[in-house]
Amino acid sequence: MSLYIDAQNGLLIPARFVASPNVNTRPDGKRINMIVIHNISLPPGQFGTEEVTQLFLNQLESMKDLKVSAHLFIRRTGEILQFVPFHLRAWHAGVSFFEGEENCNDFSIGIELEGTDALPYQDIQYQLLNEIIMLLKSTYPDITDNRIVGHSDIAPGRKTDPGPAFEWERIRQ
Repeated sequence: MSLYIDAQNGLLIPARFVASPNVNTRPDGKRINMIVIHNISLPPGQFGTEEVTQLFLNQLESMKDLKVSAHLFIRRTGEILQFVPFHLRAWHAGVSFFEGEENCNDFSIGIELEGTDALPYQDIQYQLLNEIIMLLKSTYPDITDNRIVGHSDIAPGRKTDPGPAFEWERIRQ
């Protein structure tokens, strides 16, 4: 699969775009300079369900008041969904802090991997993540290798993802 970013619309092509209502504009002067890697599965540890999509669309009855989104969701099968265009602010990091800056949503792109902290991720997820990282770094040159982080790095003590099963060496080559 050949991926590219339509910079005018902020979309990854050919990802399936499903617009989340949980989005807003980035604050003036905030440049995209970070990628935050997460994991998610709903119900926890179950894969291939539609509940993650429902969560990001506020359609999951049990979590309807939880307003969250991410830019991308990479399923274990390699399917990629995009919920928020890259130039807009997704609501993925929550209370967060990195290198003296708070509110990491303001300057980051959130990528969710279908998975859990403890189960190995799929080869296709690493392959796509690497390709997406390269595309994002060429589109947003302020993203440097040391600013590709896990959710646990920006919300320590509160978040643990992408977890010990995530093989950082597979993206830090």
